[in-house]
This record gives sequence, structure tokens and C-alpha cells, in this order.
Amino acid sequence: MVVRLRDGETGFLEKFARACGASEQDSGRIRATVSDILAQVREKGDRALLELTRKFDRLSLDTASLRFSPERIGKALTATDPGILEALRLARDRIWSHHARQKPNDHIYTDAQGVSLGIRWTPVDAVGLYVPGGLASYPSSVLMNAIPAKVAGVERIAMVVPTPDGQVNEAVLSAASIAGVDEIYRVGGAQAIGALAYGTESIAPVAKIVGPGNAYVA
Repeated sequence: MVVRLRDGETGFLEKFARACGASEQDSGRIRATVSDILAQVREKGDRALLELTRKFDRLSLDTASLRFSPERIGKALTATDPGILEALRLARDRIWSHHARQKPNDHIYTDAQGVSLGIRWTPVDAVGLYVPGGLASYPSSVLMNAIPAKVAGVERIAMVVPTPDGQVNEAVLSAASIAGVDEIYRVGGAQAIGALAYGTESIAPVAKIVGPGNAYVA
């Protein structure tokens, strides 16, 4: 619910204090919920991930259906409007061109004492990409987060995207394919973040997680 407060109105300070207190209470509640979810995923792995997906997304999966298959991703490319695919490919190329200019170069030199010194830039082994799912559509977010990792030379990009009630956003899957994402899992929420951070039997852990989301995944 949106609460509108105006400075100078009667009881402003009291109302403002109550609003701030409610926000703190919500933050504490969310933190406790997320901590419990992360602990479950860390301890139980796939079993917790599947149970939580069934609970929050109303979707029953098993380890075989946890990850989108290449065939399913191919169907998404076929189902996506050709104009959208063209726009995604154009955006991919432009984003790549921009970030390629930001990539730092190694620098090696020999100092006055004859010692070779320098700076070497190396990519992390794997990154995780969180993408909101359901009715929301964020294919641009996929490109903006996956392509810099590809430019940097990250060898493995694992993406998680919830599919509540089985709803799959074809444009998001298409964007992931166009961006070169290596693995796409149909899970979301704090449980997906936990799977990427700690790893499960089906999802190997990553070194860094990026992407938009609400307070439960921030």
C-alpha cells in the first residue's frame, strides 16, 4: 500500500516514524525468511530447491526438468517474433562493442633492478545471472549482464529464471541463447540465489551473481 506523507501536516513526524518502523520490520522479516531458505538449500541441495520451487512457484520439477534443454531453447527461438530476435541480436552486438572497449589490458614491465612486474587481468571461472520471470519480461537484462561476462572471458554463465505456474517467457530464453548463456535453470527467488552461491547436485556454484530482483534476492 502506498502511504503519502506531507511535511507540515498534522502528525507528520509520528506518521513518518511509523512508516520507517514498518519498513524496518519488513526488512527483518524478509532477512529471516531468506536466511532460512538459504540454509535449506545449503543443507539439502536439490531436494530443498525442488521443494521450494513447488511451494513458491506452484511448479513440480525433478532434477531432469530443472534445466532447460537445448531443444526447449530452440523452440523458444522459433516461437519468438523475428523482429524481436533481430532487435536482440542488434543489441547484443552493440553491447559487446561497448564493453569490449572497457576491457583492461595486462601490463608487464621491467623495473630499474631488472625485475619483471606487472598487472594481469583474469576472468572469474563462472558467473550466475538472475532474471525475474513469470509475466515480467527482461530480455534486455539478460543481454546487459551476460555479454560483459562473455567479453571478459568467463567460461561458464549459469542463468536462473523462475517459471511460476509453468509460465515461460520465450523472449527471455531467446535472449539467453543469443547472449551465449551456457546453462538456464527454471528456478527463482532466494532458493535460486542459494543454489548459485552454494551449489547443489545439479547446479555448480559460481563466483559472482548479478541481475535485478526484489528484496528476497537482492
